[in-house]
Amino acid sequence: MGSIYGKNVKISVFGESHGQGIGVVIDNIKSGLFIDDEFIKSQMDRRRPGKNKFSTKRKEMDEYEILSGVFNGRTTGLPLCAFIRNKNNKSRDYSNIKDVFRPSHADFTGYIRYDGFNDYRGSGHFSGRLTAPIVFAGSIAKLILKEKNINIKSHIKRIKNIKDVSYMDMENIKKDIKEVDFPVIDYDVYTKMKEEIDIARNKEDSIGGVVEVCIENIDAGIGDPIFETIEGRLAKGIFAIPGVKGLEFGMGFSLADYYGSEVNDEYDYKDNNVITKTNNNGGILGGITNGMPVIFSVALKPTPSISKEQNTINKDNQNVKLKTYGRHDPCIVPRACVVLEAITAITILDILYGY
Repeated sequence: MGSIYGKNVKISVFGESHGQGIGVVIDNIKSGLFIDDEFIKSQMDRRRPGKNKFSTKRKEMDEYEILSGVFNGRTTGLPLCAFIRNKNNKSRDYSNIKDVFRPSHADFTGYIRYDGFNDYRGSGHFSGRLTAPIVFAGSIAKLILKEKNINIKSHIKRIKNIKDVSYMDMENIKKDIKEVDFPVIDYDVYTKMKEEIDIARNKEDSIGGVVEVCIENIDAGIGDPIFETIEGRLAKGIFAIPGVKGLEFGMGFSLADYYGSEVNDEYDYKDNNVITKTNNNGGILGGITNGMPVIFSVALKPTPSISKEQNTINKDNQNVKLKTYGRHDPCIVPRACVVLEAITAITILDILYGY
């Protein structure tokens, strides 16, 4: 089943965008963990739609109900199930695409895979709405990782050609994130990025971008070559997030532009710790963590739902014109940050449970 993820800590995501609701079952969470509702709600709110003009106008509070696995405010050690009711779905917005495949959506592939029986409303189970339960599960994982002093953070690295500073300059890891709803390190790029998104929105178009994620305080020696590398495990989770089209660790593809002498991470012994003077490999060597911060960048494509007229086909293989109506993000990047942190936390917790 494709909606189950993990080996030691397993999550199962269920529901559709316009169904009764969405949710997650988390299996093998330790007993006795305090459920910090204030923290979980703060994480859910970072992803929540309908907060400003830069996100979809669909207003969902994303209030979760814990159906099992928690008693007197602490986990029981048995499966934890959380349910989020859909309260603001407008399925009529999708009546015009019932028999039409939207460009760059999963309409066509889902129709083929499930013989036409899949729920097409709001993209059904393929929808970015399914990231809400992932954020819930990621919040639980973050609470456990916090006990191990492992911190996961992210920021918007790039919107179109507007770039924030990078965690590759390790001084930036220590800096606070500005604007939690639109996380950037260098506040000077905040307005410029928002202007780019606004331009796309006014054109009835959309825009993509890049998110950079950092895992702090993860020990050296985590990961198992050859097929269970830390990069491979993270990649599986990251590519489960709708809209993700690229992933690179450390300098990634740009490493190919240099001599080895220019980008090799030289070792140093400082304050009783083995460190590297640079972190161009993103904290991973041979598929195993080296004790430096794990840093990777994720590319997200422009939201495929746009109001501009596009060419496509219908279920009868006829060429047709399509305008997409409904409520859509002109840019999913700001809301994706917490989602990418969540799936990263789930993955790292799952790996650590195996040690």
